Amino acid sequence: MNLLYWLDPWEPSPTVVICVLTAAILYARGVRHARVSLPRQIAFWFGLVALYIALHTRLDYYFEHEFFMHRLQHLVLHHLGPFFIAWSYPGAALRAGIPFSWRQRFIGPAVKTKPMQAVFNIVFQPIVAVVLFVGLIYFWLLSPIHFKAMLDWRLYRIMNWSMVVDGLLFWWLVLDPRPAPPARLAAGRRLMIVIAAIPPQIALGALIFFTPRELYPIYSICGRAFTWISPIRDQQIGGLLIWIPGSMMSVVGALIALRHWMRLSARERLIEERREMPARGQASAPTPAQAH
Repeated sequence: MNLLYWLDPWEPSPTVVICVLTAAILYARGVRHARVSLPRQIAFWFGLVALYIALHTRLDYYFEHEFFMHRLQHLVLHHLGPFFIAWSYPGAALRAGIPFSWRQRFIGPAVKTKPMQAVFNIVFQPIVAVVLFVGLIYFWLLSPIHFKAMLDWRLYRIMNWSMVVDGLLFWWLVLDPRPAPPARLAAGRRLMIVIAAIPPQIALGALIFFTPRELYPIYSICGRAFTWISPIRDQQIGGLLIWIPGSMMSVVGALIALRHWMRLSARERLIEERREMPARGQASAPTPAQAH
């Protein structure tokens, strides 16, 4: 089996191809006009390729037939891929990749409509962002919901896309390097929401790991990809993937948010000091009468 075999999708999806190709073309066009450093470009392409591999390759067969592989897939879709894309801060490059006339006539007016602004205000609200980020993991791992999602291809794709979209929204909010405004949240609040997402992930991973009975029999019913791994062992590995790598990604996000907070705080202090210096100079300068 060569590389082309693994790149051949298990279940072809035009939606995945169109979305990934569109993002790639816009970004490639945009970096020619926007100033984007090489590390940021590498981070974007790494994240985009990771999403494509997790959604549209032969690996999807293993994601559908082994619980720990499924958790590995969602780790990429919800954490790793969106994290690197948001970390690259590709907004300027993607905007530059869209023809100016399209931005002026279609994109700009669409984004500024009241319904779109209402959606953004809801999903970027701190409590809602944390609840969605953690809640989607819990929701799709409820045993009855998970059973149906793994049997119905339409629900399966909704599940995967919901993880991608939510991951992009959450990490975009957390890793925004700008001050507020124009960023949605102040740097300190970004740090707090990513920290708040850590304990629920640890609790869920530990619960799955320590449960002595099979929680997801759908993999035994449909046939496991790795018959030499017992159902309980498979479940334990999946729990560990939620518990440790998933939580560690949030810890890394918290460290980056903390770094942005310290940088922005130092910048604000510097600006304040520059504003105070002329005032101090004027206060200490002698008047003409005092000079004589």
